[in-house]
Amino acid sequence: MNIETWFLVIYFIAMAGIGVWTLKIGTKGSEGFLLGGRSLGPAVTALRLQSSSMSGYMFLGAGSLAYTKGYFSLWYAMGDIGGGVLNLSILGRRMRKLSQILGSLTSIEYLEHRYPSRWIRAIAAPVAVVCIFFYVMTQFIAGGRGLEMVTGIPYAWALLIAVGVIVFYTFLGGYLAVAYTDFVQAIIMLIGMVWILIGTLQAIGGWTAGNEAVGQINPNLLTMWGPEGIDSVQWGVIIGAVLVFSIGYMGWPHVNVSHMAMKRPSVARTASMYATGFNLLFIPAPYIVGIMALIILPNLDNPELAVFEVAATVLPNFAVGIVMAGIMAAIMSTADALLLQSGTIASQDLFQRFIKKDMTDSQSVWVSRFTVLILAVIGYWVAVNDPPSVAEVAIFATTVLGAAFVPVYVAAAWWKKANVPGAITSMILGTVSSVGWQLAGLVDVTGVDPMGVGIVCSTLALIVVSLATQKSHPVPEHVIAAMHETDKIGAIPAHMLTGQNDALGGQVPKDA
Repeated sequence: MNIETWFLVIYFIAMAGIGVWTLKIGTKGSEGFLLGGRSLGPAVTALRLQSSSMSGYMFLGAGSLAYTKGYFSLWYAMGDIGGGVLNLSILGRRMRKLSQILGSLTSIEYLEHRYPSRWIRAIAAPVAVVCIFFYVMTQFIAGGRGLEMVTGIPYAWALLIAVGVIVFYTFLGGYLAVAYTDFVQAIIMLIGMVWILIGTLQAIGGWTAGNEAVGQINPNLLTMWGPEGIDSVQWGVIIGAVLVFSIGYMGWPHVNVSHMAMKRPSVARTASMYATGFNLLFIPAPYIVGIMALIILPNLDNPELAVFEVAATVLPNFAVGIVMAGIMAAIMSTADALLLQSGTIASQDLFQRFIKKDMTDSQSVWVSRFTVLILAVIGYWVAVNDPPSVAEVAIFATTVLGAAFVPVYVAAAWWKKANVPGAITSMILGTVSSVGWQLAGLVDVTGVDPMGVGIVCSTLALIVVSLATQKSHPVPEHVIAAMHETDKIGAIPAHMLTGQNDALGGQVPKDA
């Protein structure tokens, strides 16, 4: 094996080791497997949230966009940089506190407890599972392509190895394994990406020389308007590009569960500072590398491999191994979060809620584990037979998640008049409008991005329907009381806690 492969082998063993280490906590019932006992501090919370958001998209999709669109791609980066701190600032403390008072263990269950109706979960769970499946498939593809390039192993076998390692530690340790591996992976991602950026700038003779060379290829690539210039700008697409990775974060169930797993609500404040620092250092790098790849690799056949190929070109062999570990870290940190969330939704939000209500904690954990395994097998089969574009699928899946869920998550914590009919209408209209807009090809016709359309439709639906149905469907008193307590800074009063679980600090009955 070459030195790059050895680094990856060591990295894979380390991630699997974390899964084994967290096995004990992961088997302590649903709470341990799904939320890690709500024991996470600010650094792990922040880096877990960011690494599970960044994904293989940052190493494949971001580089591809930059290679083909130039500095226009930075619209996506601008949204991404502020996404983590917005999510933690708007939802973090409130969602952590409210989910504890309402007794919620999953981010979908949290929605049903805030909007008490089985239809909330019946609608939200399938939408989330379908979108998450498409998203996790892009991570598998990215992992397979990366391993194939570095090791020379055929794509099918490289893909199988990547999927196998991810499934192994997620299967064993649950949320705690995902959280701690994501924390380690975030650090590796940052080191690897910054290393590629430095090597790239050295190879092209510096920032100024690089921009001059790109300008000679096409001056429009140096602007924020795209290769065709300002006359071709579609402002609706730009607005959607900023929205999908800024406020879009707040609609991703696999990200929002990070808030619920914090040790205490106040963790959100410190975590937002860690998240901001990480984003400022990490996010611009793959876009800049992708732009400068036009100089280093002017005839690149597959733009999605821009960051991979640049790393292999400008870095020494031993550094390529470390950098590839960083790339695999980005891919695996999102894939594990997505797989765990899919298993969580299947066990808690579908199977236990609608099929076997008396399911034990042990049974719930095993349903979650087998769901992870089944989705991994299906995802592998699709990815190995007809792999789609990573960037297109990732953006589409996250757009639908954002359009469907951002308004209901935000209103759940902040607006006391948001009710069941409003939430149901919002999720349905957000999903249908964003998917329909994309499938009908209206982006090219109107110049308006599906994210913008979906968010507007779902937000208006939530507001209008909630206000129109206040008398027929008032928000329950226990929810109002919980929200009033969430408004306050400080510990939850004893009378709002049942003390049934010391690890969680108390839960109220689920049917309260």
